[in-house]
Amino acid sequence: MIDWQRIWNDNENIKCFSPSRVILLFLSLFYRLVVELRNQLYNKNVISSSRLMCPVISVGNVTVGGTGKTPCVIMLAKILQTEGFLPAVISRGYGGRNTGGINIVSDGENIMLDAKMAGDEPILMAQSLPGVPVITGARRKKTGKFAIERFGANVIICDDAFQHRQIARDIDLVLLDYKKPFGNGCLLPAGPLRESVKGLSRAHCLMLTRAEGEMEVSEEVATIMKDTNTPLFYSAHEPQSITQAKGKSIVSMDNLKGKKVCAFCGIANPDSFKNVLLGAEVNILSFNPFPDHYSYTTYDLEELKKQFVSARADYLITTEKDAARLQAYPKFLETLWILRITMKIKPTAAEPLFKKFILKCLKESADKK
Repeated sequence: MIDWQRIWNDNENIKCFSPSRVILLFLSLFYRLVVELRNQLYNKNVISSSRLMCPVISVGNVTVGGTGKTPCVIMLAKILQTEGFLPAVISRGYGGRNTGGINIVSDGENIMLDAKMAGDEPILMAQSLPGVPVITGARRKKTGKFAIERFGANVIICDDAFQHRQIARDIDLVLLDYKKPFGNGCLLPAGPLRESVKGLSRAHCLMLTRAEGEMEVSEEVATIMKDTNTPLFYSAHEPQSITQAKGKSIVSMDNLKGKKVCAFCGIANPDSFKNVLLGAEVNILSFNPFPDHYSYTTYDLEELKKQFVSARADYLITTEKDAARLQAYPKFLETLWILRITMKIKPTAAEPLFKKFILKCLKESADKK
């Protein structure tokens, strides 16, 4: 499996001439032309977006992976629940085998599928959102309509949908990584951008994720805000605790200080996971990053366990998303601990403003219907 993140972040190769880089840039140009043509067809209503019978919130980004869409969807759904809404989450179910039709991952009470069939992110959302149906399928118009008719949803949250314009949305929330919002600035496959930055003019709201310390806006983001008058919020991934993958024990982050840890993950931004552990002042004895959505083998898990045992570490830790893909390995889960995180709007004083923005947009949508 090609590690695209490493290629895109390899600053030395970016500066040097190479035939492979020329090929990637040529393919990137072709990709840009196709994407911009498609967007123009939507913008001029040559291709029309279908409107559902209730408000739609899209959570997306302009880069491939790693901005925190799943925690944001969970945060949004919980906000809507506390405000009396009946949200449902629809997702394409990336990485799952059930890519066609309509797949009920969760009916709000029971989880019906596993990560192999549904994908790891829908499973994580289903586990984190009791009372919220989670549905996957290739055609969001069908899954959204199904969520309304079957479960009585009155708000649809579309996961990873900024570029999927099949259904109209009332709020397009776009997430950007605080430190590197546009990657190396190139479109796929030469870089992580799914479309050019000018596509952000469609966004109703921007959110800089993993914002820590002083909150400053990059020149590129500031220009976009000035040109489009788009509201901007900041958020952070806050670690809550580690919990046993198979058991009920919970250890607070404060109690991890000085503990010996072996860790692994298969996510788009492994450094974010590593930095959380370093922030807890643990002693990382080994850290094994795998490609995003990686399908672990028995051999992989045996090697990780051997590493953990030989290092005489206190904990073997992974992410929630990775743990969702490991449910078929109960023996390995007996050794494993899971890092629990939640997304929080920063600073805390901005939380009511974010909620107010979401509710205002939903009210305006309801008034139009």
